[in-house]
Amino acid sequence: MTASPTTPAPAPSRRRHDREILALAVPAFGALVAEPLFLMADSAIVGHLGTPQLAGVGVASAALSTATGVFVFLAYATTAAVARRIGAGDRRGAVQQGIDGIWLALGLAVPVVLLTLVLAPWAADALGASATAAPHAVTYLRISSLGIPAMLMVLAATGVLRGLQDTRTPLVVAVAGFAANIGLNVGLVYGAGLGVAGSAWGTVLAQTGMAAAYLVVVVRGARREGASLRPDTAGIRASARAGGPLLVRTISLRAVLMTATAVAARLGDDQVAAHQITMALFNFLAFALDAIAIAGQAIIGRCLGASDAPGARAATRRMVEWGIVSGLVLGLLVVLARPLYVPLFTPDPAVRAQLDTALLLLALTQPVAGLVFVLDGVLMGAGDGPYLAWAGLATLAVFVPVALAVPATGTGLAGLWWAMNLFMLLRAGFLAWRARGGKWLVTGAVRG
Repeated sequence: MTASPTTPAPAPSRRRHDREILALAVPAFGALVAEPLFLMADSAIVGHLGTPQLAGVGVASAALSTATGVFVFLAYATTAAVARRIGAGDRRGAVQQGIDGIWLALGLAVPVVLLTLVLAPWAADALGASATAAPHAVTYLRISSLGIPAMLMVLAATGVLRGLQDTRTPLVVAVAGFAANIGLNVGLVYGAGLGVAGSAWGTVLAQTGMAAAYLVVVVRGARREGASLRPDTAGIRASARAGGPLLVRTISLRAVLMTATAVAARLGDDQVAAHQITMALFNFLAFALDAIAIAGQAIIGRCLGASDAPGARAATRRMVEWGIVSGLVLGLLVVLARPLYVPLFTPDPAVRAQLDTALLLLALTQPVAGLVFVLDGVLMGAGDGPYLAWAGLATLAVFVPVALAVPATGTGLAGLWWAMNLFMLLRAGFLAWRARGGKWLVTGAVRG
């Protein structure tokens, strides 16, 4: 007997959901931290060359993350589409859908590479690189841009494997890529004496190796299932249509974070330093919660592809429970572990004083964040991108005036993080309202 949407799932069903969520979420978390670890490793190795070099790589990394981060929809949309076909029993169609996503990634990469090469000096200046750091930023950014096709292919191929209910292979590839990145960087920066350029080339080579590994897996799968490797215009166009709304959603979220940073910069040096530390923790905690969301994308897409709407509801309910409990645990850790991690970030008493309130507010919203991340993943898995786009824009429209008013109110960093909490609450409201309804529960191999 299937549990109704308003009653708890039976214990055996809950245990099955728990095993499935863990099997997908734990490896996904490991793969999620790969890209930040790439940038951290680059910074650690380049840091020994000198302050201008480190500053230049920091600026270039921020530009590169922005240029590629908006295309995360390549992973999200592909996961949902592939998972639907898996649920419908169409494994060949699932692999074909994934190949179309990879071709879309390659098509998008070409203009991004060209723009990055041309606009590298402008980007370094816009991000405030000093006269001594700017040449290093431009060098790193231009060389690293050559790895953008590989980076976008990795996003799309990761989505293929997640849709196929495989998050272990992305973890293996991410770990191997991280290890190769460190070895190449050390060898090229110091052994070959290439400096900042060596760091950039090391990362490009590591990312290219990761893309090649994914291609081997996908090509083998295509041959096994009889799927074509040639670009299909209709399939690529369908992938773009599915990803477009998620691009809008991602841009709106990044606009919120950029607005918060801009407001913090107007509050003073102590406040902006404390804000950056709090944001670093915010981003790290997001990886843990996003791992459950990735499980949601794969599970919900598969359930709806199999026309199992009650199963999708039951899985959603269990993942929401996981998200809220995980958020509560993470929030407690943020508060209780402050004496351990705050000294690692700053010895400045003034910055620590600002951190106290900001970290408490960050901790306060983590259970809400758990709900938000899970439902975000659920609706992505359902292919409900247009709603997520409109919800993102509506949240942005409310957040921006509230955040911009913070300096005038005199509430300082605490006021800014109350605004960030409002942002999370608004997202939770929009997503929970949608999830309670039934419009997202569209079943079938392809969402109409």
